[in-house]
Amino acid sequence: MSIVLIDYGSGNLQSAAKAFERAVAETGMTSPVEVTGDAAALSKASHVVLPGVGAFGDCRAGLDALPGMAEALENEVRVKGKPFLGICVGMQLMAQRGLEHGTHEGLGWILGEVHALEPNDKTLKIPHMGWNQLDITQPHPVLDGIRSGTHFYFVHGYGMVCAEKEHILATTDYGGPVTAMVAHDNLVGTQFHPEKSQQVGLALIANFLRWQPQD
Repeated sequence: MSIVLIDYGSGNLQSAAKAFERAVAETGMTSPVEVTGDAAALSKASHVVLPGVGAFGDCRAGLDALPGMAEALENEVRVKGKPFLGICVGMQLMAQRGLEHGTHEGLGWILGEVHALEPNDKTLKIPHMGWNQLDITQPHPVLDGIRSGTHFYFVHGYGMVCAEKEHILATTDYGGPVTAMVAHDNLVGTQFHPEKSQQVGLALIANFLRWQPQD
Protein backbone atom coordinates (compact mmCIF):
# COMPACT_ATOMS: atom_id res chain seq x y z
CA MET A 1 0.00 0.00 0.00
CA SER A 2 1.30 3.44 -0.93
CA ILE A 3 -0.23 6.90 -1.12
CA VAL A 4 0.55 9.36 -3.90
CA LEU A 5 -0.22 13.09 -3.59
CA ILE A 6 -0.04 14.68 -7.01
CA ASP A 7 2.16 17.78 -7.20
CA TYR A 8 1.12 19.94 -10.14
CA GLY A 9 2.20 23.30 -8.81
CA SER A 10 -1.10 24.10 -7.11
CA GLY A 11 0.39 25.19 -3.81
CA ASN A 12 2.34 24.01 -0.82
CA LEU A 13 1.68 20.30 -0.30
CA GLN A 14 3.74 20.02 2.87
CA SER A 15 0.79 20.24 5.27
CA ALA A 16 -1.20 17.68 3.28
CA ALA A 17 1.73 15.26 3.17
CA LYS A 18 2.33 15.63 6.90
CA ALA A 19 -1.36 15.01 7.65
CA PHE A 20 -1.33 11.81 5.60
CA GLU A 21 1.89 10.67 7.25
CA ARG A 22 0.38 11.31 10.67
CA ALA A 23 -2.84 9.47 9.78
CA VAL A 24 -0.78 6.52 8.54
CA ALA A 25 1.17 6.45 11.81
CA GLU A 26 -1.93 6.79 14.02
CA THR A 27 -3.67 3.89 12.26
CA GLY A 28 -0.62 1.64 12.57
CA MET A 29 -0.09 1.43 8.83
CA THR A 30 3.34 1.39 7.23
CA SER A 31 2.36 2.96 3.92
CA PRO A 32 4.77 5.44 2.33
CA VAL A 33 3.42 8.86 1.35
CA GLU A 34 4.88 10.26 -1.87
CA VAL A 35 4.44 13.77 -3.25
CA THR A 36 5.24 13.70 -6.95
CA GLY A 37 4.45 15.04 -10.38
CA ASP A 38 5.61 11.82 -12.06
CA ALA A 39 2.70 10.12 -13.79
CA ALA A 40 4.47 6.75 -13.59
CA ALA A 41 4.17 6.83 -9.78
CA LEU A 42 0.40 6.35 -10.02
CA SER A 43 0.83 2.80 -11.31
CA LYS A 44 2.44 1.80 -7.99
CA ALA A 45 -0.01 3.71 -5.79
CA SER A 46 -2.83 2.10 -3.84
CA HIS A 47 -4.46 5.50 -3.09
CA VAL A 48 -4.35 8.67 -5.21
CA VAL A 49 -4.84 12.17 -3.77
CA LEU A 50 -5.33 15.34 -5.81
CA PRO A 51 -5.01 18.47 -3.62
CA GLY A 52 -5.59 21.92 -5.04
CA VAL A 53 -5.34 25.60 -4.15
CA GLY A 54 -6.01 28.48 -6.53
CA ALA A 55 -8.08 29.06 -9.64
CA PHE A 56 -9.76 26.15 -11.45
CA GLY A 57 -8.24 26.95 -14.85
CA ASP A 58 -4.73 27.38 -13.47
CA CYS A 59 -4.96 24.08 -11.63
CA ARG A 60 -6.22 22.26 -14.72
CA ALA A 61 -3.40 23.79 -16.78
CA GLY A 62 -0.88 22.69 -14.15
CA LEU A 63 -2.24 19.15 -14.25
CA ASP A 64 -2.14 19.06 -18.05
CA ALA A 65 1.46 20.32 -17.99
CA LEU A 66 2.62 17.11 -16.28
CA PRO A 67 3.52 14.63 -19.06
CA GLY A 68 1.09 11.72 -19.11
CA MET A 69 -0.65 12.69 -15.86
CA ALA A 70 -4.19 13.14 -17.21
CA GLU A 71 -3.96 9.77 -18.96
CA ALA A 72 -2.48 8.08 -15.88
CA LEU A 73 -5.28 9.47 -13.69
CA GLU A 74 -7.93 8.16 -16.07
CA ASN A 75 -6.31 4.73 -16.25
CA GLU A 76 -5.38 4.23 -12.59
CA VAL A 77 -8.43 5.88 -11.05
CA ARG A 78 -11.32 5.38 -13.44
CA VAL A 79 -10.27 2.17 -15.22
CA LYS A 80 -8.49 0.33 -12.39
CA GLY A 81 -10.68 1.83 -9.66
CA LYS A 82 -8.05 2.93 -7.15
CA PRO A 83 -9.39 4.98 -4.23
CA PHE A 84 -9.20 8.69 -5.10
CA LEU A 85 -9.52 11.76 -2.90
CA GLY A 86 -9.83 15.27 -4.35
CA ILE A 87 -9.28 18.14 -1.91
CA CYS A 88 -10.64 21.69 -2.49
CA VAL A 89 -9.86 22.54 -6.14
CA GLY A 90 -8.83 18.89 -6.49
CA MET A 91 -12.46 18.04 -5.80
CA GLN A 92 -13.70 20.75 -8.16
CA LEU A 93 -11.56 19.33 -10.98
CA MET A 94 -13.65 16.15 -10.78
CA ALA A 95 -16.58 18.13 -12.30
CA GLN A 96 -17.30 18.48 -16.00
CA ARG A 97 -16.22 22.11 -16.13
CA GLY A 98 -15.34 25.13 -14.04
CA LEU A 99 -16.69 28.63 -14.66
CA GLU A 100 -13.94 30.63 -12.97
CA HIS A 101 -12.42 33.35 -15.22
CA GLY A 102 -13.89 31.67 -18.29
CA THR A 103 -14.96 28.11 -18.97
CA HIS A 104 -12.45 25.34 -18.31
CA GLU A 105 -12.90 21.62 -18.80
CA GLY A 106 -12.67 19.40 -15.74
CA LEU A 107 -11.96 15.68 -15.54
CA GLY A 108 -15.65 14.90 -16.07
CA TRP A 109 -15.88 12.29 -13.32
CA ILE A 110 -18.80 13.96 -11.51
CA LEU A 111 -21.69 15.43 -13.49
CA GLY A 112 -21.88 19.13 -12.71
CA GLU A 113 -20.12 22.47 -12.85
CA VAL A 114 -18.15 24.73 -10.52
CA HIS A 115 -19.76 28.13 -9.96
CA ALA A 116 -18.94 31.23 -7.93
CA LEU A 117 -20.46 31.21 -4.45
CA GLU A 118 -23.46 33.53 -4.21
CA PRO A 119 -24.68 33.49 -0.60
CA ASN A 120 -28.20 34.72 0.11
CA ASP A 121 -26.78 36.79 2.95
CA LYS A 122 -24.86 39.56 1.19
CA THR A 123 -22.92 40.39 4.37
CA LEU A 124 -21.08 37.08 4.07
CA LYS A 125 -17.62 37.55 2.64
CA ILE A 126 -16.15 35.71 -0.33
CA PRO A 127 -14.09 33.59 -0.15
CA HIS A 128 -15.80 31.38 2.39
CA MET A 129 -12.97 31.03 4.89
CA GLY A 130 -12.84 29.32 8.27
CA TRP A 131 -14.54 26.57 10.22
CA ASN A 132 -18.02 25.47 9.19
CA GLN A 133 -20.13 22.44 9.95
CA LEU A 134 -21.15 19.54 7.75
CA ASP A 135 -24.70 18.48 7.05
CA ILE A 136 -24.22 14.85 6.06
CA THR A 137 -26.82 13.80 3.50
CA GLN A 138 -25.91 10.12 3.13
CA PRO A 139 -23.57 7.62 4.81
CA HIS A 140 -20.17 6.72 3.38
CA PRO A 141 -17.18 4.75 4.73
CA VAL A 142 -15.01 7.88 4.57
CA LEU A 143 -17.43 9.50 7.03
CA ASP A 144 -17.38 6.65 9.55
CA GLY A 145 -17.53 8.11 13.07
CA ILE A 146 -18.12 11.65 11.75
CA ARG A 147 -21.51 13.19 12.46
CA SER A 148 -23.52 16.06 11.05
CA GLY A 149 -22.55 19.21 12.90
CA THR A 150 -18.83 18.37 12.87
CA HIS A 151 -16.71 21.37 11.84
CA PHE A 152 -14.09 21.35 9.08
CA TYR A 153 -11.90 24.12 7.68
CA PHE A 154 -12.91 25.75 4.36
CA VAL A 155 -11.16 28.24 2.05
CA HIS A 156 -12.90 28.73 -1.30
CA GLY A 157 -14.83 31.19 -3.43
CA TYR A 158 -16.30 28.64 -5.86
CA GLY A 159 -18.35 25.52 -5.27
CA MET A 160 -19.47 22.42 -7.14
CA VAL A 161 -23.07 22.29 -8.34
CA CYS A 162 -23.81 18.61 -8.88
CA ALA A 163 -26.26 17.48 -11.56
CA GLU A 164 -27.18 14.38 -9.54
CA LYS A 165 -28.01 14.67 -5.84
CA GLU A 166 -26.81 11.15 -5.10
CA HIS A 167 -23.24 12.33 -5.69
CA ILE A 168 -23.47 14.76 -2.74
CA LEU A 169 -22.31 13.29 0.58
CA ALA A 170 -22.49 16.48 2.64
CA THR A 171 -23.24 20.17 2.39
CA THR A 172 -22.37 23.17 4.51
CA ASP A 173 -24.36 26.34 4.98
CA TYR A 174 -22.94 29.64 3.76
CA GLY A 175 -25.93 31.77 2.89
CA GLY A 176 -27.51 28.61 1.48
CA PRO A 177 -26.33 25.03 0.96
CA VAL A 178 -22.85 24.57 -0.50
CA THR A 179 -21.51 21.20 -1.64
CA ALA A 180 -18.93 20.09 0.93
CA MET A 181 -18.33 16.46 -0.09
CA VAL A 182 -19.00 14.35 -3.16
CA ALA A 183 -18.61 10.66 -3.96
CA HIS A 184 -19.10 8.33 -6.90
CA ASP A 185 -17.82 4.76 -7.16
CA ASN A 186 -14.15 4.87 -6.03
CA LEU A 187 -14.09 8.68 -5.95
CA VAL A 188 -14.52 10.99 -3.00
CA GLY A 189 -13.95 14.74 -2.77
CA THR A 190 -13.91 17.33 0.00
CA GLN A 191 -14.36 21.05 -0.57
CA PHE A 192 -12.87 21.61 2.88
CA HIS A 193 -9.26 20.89 3.81
CA PRO A 194 -8.98 17.76 6.01
CA GLU A 195 -5.26 18.45 6.45
CA LYS A 196 -6.16 21.78 8.12
CA SER A 197 -9.05 20.36 10.16
CA GLN A 198 -7.07 19.01 13.11
CA GLN A 199 -8.07 15.65 14.64
CA VAL A 200 -11.36 15.24 12.78
CA GLY A 201 -9.51 15.82 9.51
CA LEU A 202 -7.01 13.11 10.41
CA ALA A 203 -9.93 10.79 11.19
CA LEU A 204 -11.39 11.39 7.74
CA ILE A 205 -8.01 10.77 6.09
CA ALA A 206 -7.64 7.53 8.07
CA ASN A 207 -11.11 6.45 6.91
CA PHE A 208 -10.08 7.13 3.32
CA LEU A 209 -6.94 5.02 3.72
CA ARG A 210 -8.97 2.11 5.11
CA TRP A 211 -11.66 2.41 2.44
CA GLN A 212 -11.92 -0.42 -0.07
CA PRO A 213 -14.39 0.76 -2.76
CA GLN A 214 -14.48 -2.60 -4.52
CA ASP A 215 -16.28 -4.03 -1.50
